[in-house]
Amino acid sequence: MWHEAGGDYTVEHRDGGPERHFQVTVGEPEPVIAAMTGWARQEHEWGLGLDWAPLDLGPAPDPAPPLDLDDDTRERLETRLHEVLAGGYATRAQRVELVSGEHRPVSREQAWQLVDRMWLERVEEQAAWQGETDPERLARAFAALEQAGITAREDFACCRSCGDAEIGTAGAADARGFVYFHSQCTDAATRGHGLTLLYGTFDGSTATSIGREVVTALEESGLSVEWNGDPLRAVTVTPLDWRKRLVG
Repeated sequence: MWHEAGGDYTVEHRDGGPERHFQVTVGEPEPVIAAMTGWARQEHEWGLGLDWAPLDLGPAPDPAPPLDLDDDTRERLETRLHEVLAGGYATRAQRVELVSGEHRPVSREQAWQLVDRMWLERVEEQAAWQGETDPERLARAFAALEQAGITAREDFACCRSCGDAEIGTAGAADARGFVYFHSQCTDAATRGHGLTLLYGTFDGSTATSIGREVVTALEESGLSVEWNGDPLRAVTVTPLDWRKRLVG
């Protein structure tokens, strides 16, 4: 989906090969929100009421040559892609860069081929998920914290050093404090190790008070939390069933 200020909203959807790529343009945000929410929840009739039309993608590109990788390279590549897919935050284009970035065991075309295959496998897997997932409960808790004046960011930065350096400018200027987890925390959550949340204060209040608010929001969203009240200790969401739906 994309939208320019003052313009229409354009949504694309693909449920197979290039011949199953559709587009619709609408003037108001409400039908877009309803459709994307329904899609994320795997509702069967999520796209009804929108005037979808096939999107002409031009001539089909030449097929990429088969992957020619030794077993070890293929295993490491697919393991990393599975991990990032499970994390659920990177776009398909970002996943392609993981495969064909600085270390290029495959061409960009082969990378797209591999990413698309694994993406569709994951989408098929998540079709069986029912109800609200733990990552959706987490997003609900973070939205509540944001409303309460605490900057709350998911999968923010690559590590704690970068996150602590950048979180101050990531939210509202009058935010009282912050909570976030970085991409290494996301990776740990996908492996079943729970989710570590880092928090602190901007306005001179105690980090302990921010930690309490974070814990309360998480518990009110239905998540289990471990924290001993020590402001030097991270808040850990555990146990955690990390099933984040792919979007995009």
